[in-house]
Amino acid sequence: MSIRHGLLALLESGPRYGSQLRTEFESRTGSTWPLNIGQVYTTLGRLERDGLIVPEGGGDAKQQLYAITEAGRRHLDEWFARPVDRSQPARDELAIKLAMAVGTPGVDVRAIIQGQRRHTVKAMQDYTRLKARALAGGPASRDDIAWLLVLEQLIFQAEAESRWLDHCETRLLRLAAEAPRHAPPPPAGNAPEDPAPAETGRTRGGAAS
Repeated sequence: MSIRHGLLALLESGPRYGSQLRTEFESRTGSTWPLNIGQVYTTLGRLERDGLIVPEGGGDAKQQLYAITEAGRRHLDEWFARPVDRSQPARDELAIKLAMAVGTPGVDVRAIIQGQRRHTVKAMQDYTRLKARALAGGPASRDDIAWLLVLEQLIFQAEAESRWLDHCETRLLRLAAEAPRHAPPPPAGNAPEDPAPAETGRTRGGAAS
């Protein structure tokens, strides 16, 4: 999550205090990714260091207005124009958990999948109820519309995860059904030995004894 660019986008509307930025960020995203005030001030310090914002007016660090600079506006415009990089996806705990579970003896992978599916479907239902509530009176502001976009992304993400879990379970069942056909043959150590050839009654030279 780019807190850095989120704060710059909020400052584009005018100078803000750190506490205002925190409140507006959470309002616009529906507190989906809550910020603590320490994160806000740490990020503001880095933005100031990089020349993207400047303090405006007097006051101490916690009562300081911040304004975006021209360099900050250019940086923000570049961020809006640049696609989000998907070539190096963030680590996904669920994908890592299933990948590890498949290779770990004694782990019931299907139980993990079914438990996760129940959790994911419940989350999707909760998001859907929040969306219905948000739409009940119609979006009243830009913040309401922004929150709806975030909610819908969470719904689509949960739907995709649920379908992926179905796919994982189907694949595991198919592999389990195919396993006996590809099982190695039993070891041949218990097979009866061939009987020794019968004595012919002849000497090495071929003459009868």
